[in-house]
Amino acid sequence: MEWEISQVDPKKTIQKGSFRINPDGSQSIIEVPYARTEAHLMELLEHVCENMKAYGEKLDPDTHRKTYVRVLSRDGKRMDASNTNIERDAISDLKFTCERIAEEYEDELIEFFSHETDNVKDKLCSKRTDLCDHAVHIPHDEL
Repeated sequence: MEWEISQVDPKKTIQKGSFRINPDGSQSIIEVPYARTEAHLMELLEHVCENMKAYGEKLDPDTHRKTYVRVLSRDGKRMDASNTNIERDAISDLKFTCERIAEEYEDELIEFFSHETDNVKDKLCSKRTDLCDHAVHIPHDEL
């Protein structure tokens, strides 16, 4: 999500405010940067889980904890996928989990990302959910 937000042209704006005409004939419309608006974040949440095909599943041999690592770069080039499960079932499970999290915690994700909150993953995990107490581990720089 952070990477997608960073790709928005800073000059791109959206009109915000009331479209009603005030008694003095003016309107209370302002232009705000599009990045991090609710409309932008909703759009990102609708598509973010499609990016799970760029990840693979690793299993820590000691703790048996699953982690997900990027196996395709953002420009589509293969990265090191050694000892990584990139089979369709693993990716399908990851995508399903992503969709569940995006749907169930949509309000929290929009709240945190709209305010440029540092450590969104930590705040989502520690303040609003118990997601990080489970076996699924999403690296901080990939959230």
